This record gives sequence, structure tokens and C-alpha cells, in this order.
Amino acid sequence: MKPRALLLNLAVAVIALVVLFPLAWMVSVSFMSTGEAANFPPPLLPSTWTLEHYRELFVTQGMGRYLLNSVVLATLATILALLFTVPAGYAFAKLRFRGRERLFQLLVAALVVPAQIGTLPLFLMLKGMGLVNTYAGALVPWLASIFGLFLVRQYALSIPDEMLEAARVDGASEGQIFRRIVLPSLKPIVVTLALFVFLGSWNDFLWPLIILTDQSNYTLPVALAALSREHVQDIEMMMAGAVITVAPVLILFLALQRYYIRGMLAGSVKG
Repeated sequence: MKPRALLLNLAVAVIALVVLFPLAWMVSVSFMSTGEAANFPPPLLPSTWTLEHYRELFVTQGMGRYLLNSVVLATLATILALLFTVPAGYAFAKLRFRGRERLFQLLVAALVVPAQIGTLPLFLMLKGMGLVNTYAGALVPWLASIFGLFLVRQYALSIPDEMLEAARVDGASEGQIFRRIVLPSLKPIVVTLALFVFLGSWNDFLWPLIILTDQSNYTLPVALAALSREHVQDIEMMMAGAVITVAPVLILFLALQRYYIRGMLAGSVKG
């Protein structure tokens, strides 16, 4: 191996180690006995491996309920986002209607506006509709993401117009064209968008904190923040809670990584 390539691989390995070390230490601390992580210098591995903190979280602190809340909300957010965003993105790419370009430009311009600005008006609207402290209220921001719309639209532009026109000439309806031609062509970007929405909904903290007032409806990030105020000194329990929060989405990302990369690369080349 050439010296330059060796140095490059070494640099990549060092960067990977720096990035992964906090995650690995978090997992290690979650199996330590209470107070062991507070020693100086902090130990890298537990002297005695224990599951006491995980038992405490699920048996006493009700972490199973919060985990179920996160799974349900993230799954519903992903399904609803795909139902609304994918057809809309295709329409902006391939269907002709008055004001299409101007409307799309207006939506893209809204991307520069911080999402937090719309939090208060959205909360007041949902309060008037009686959707505060409901799953429906927590799902509203995920129904139609402008970024997701842009992502699908850019990818859908790569679908040949000739293929769509041929299907119309053969008598296919727009619904049939969308189901049989467009959706299979959009599969990589649909998986990518689903992964984006699921991860974003799972990790979202601010909106569930605002809209969900009943503790039994908390998601994992909100529940973990509330738990940290009561057990701020229990580092091992907090790390166990962090592992429970991070592990599902990390496993999901690794399982769908090849589809995610394929969708992003294909979108960047074709879009």
C-alpha cells in the first residue's frame, strides 16, 4: 500500500474512532453498577456487568410505555408523510397545472424559515381544534415536509416523459400510472424519505414536549429529559435510557443504509 493511501486510511480510522468512542462508552456505562462511572479516571468497561438500570427503567420508570409511544408516533408519521409527500412531489415534477412553478418556488423559499417560528401559531391552531395532548396533534408537522416534497420532486424529474405518455396513450389512468410506473421508479427515494421522517420523528424533542402535556403520552426523548431531572446523579441509568433511545433507530439505519445511499446518490445524479 502506498504511503499516501496508508495515511488516508489511518486518518479515516482515527476519525471513526473519535466519532464512535462516545457511543461505545455510553453502552458500556449503561451496564455499570450505580456510581461506578463517577470514578476518576472514568472506567472504560464495567467491573461487573449488570442489567439493573434497564430493569429499573422498564419496571419502575415505565420506559416500555414511552418506547411504544415513540414507535407508534414515528411509524404513523412515516406512513402519513409518504401518503401526502410522494404524490405531491410527483405532481410538481410531472403534472402540469397553473401556478406550479411559482407555488413550488414559494415552498422552497419557506425552507429558509426556521421551523421554530411556526411552532407557536401551529400550537394555537391545534389548541383551538382540541388536538393538544393527542397523537394527532403530534403528527401534524410530519404530514407534508417541504424538504421531502423537494426530494421526491427532484428524483421524479428523472422519470422519462415518454414512458408516462406511452402509458396514457395505452389508456392507463393517472392513478394506474402512479401505482404501476411512478412508485416502482421512486422506490429508492421513497425508502430514503421514509428513513428521514422516521428518524426525525423518533428524535424530535421540542414539538412533543410542547404538544403532549400528559406524561403517559411522552415519547422517549421527552421522557428521558424528564427522568434526567429526577435522577441527574445516576449517570448509569441515564446512559441506559440513552441506549434505549438510540439503539432502535441505529439498527434501522444500518439495515436500510444501502437503500438510503442509493436513493441519495441517484437523486443527486438524476435530479
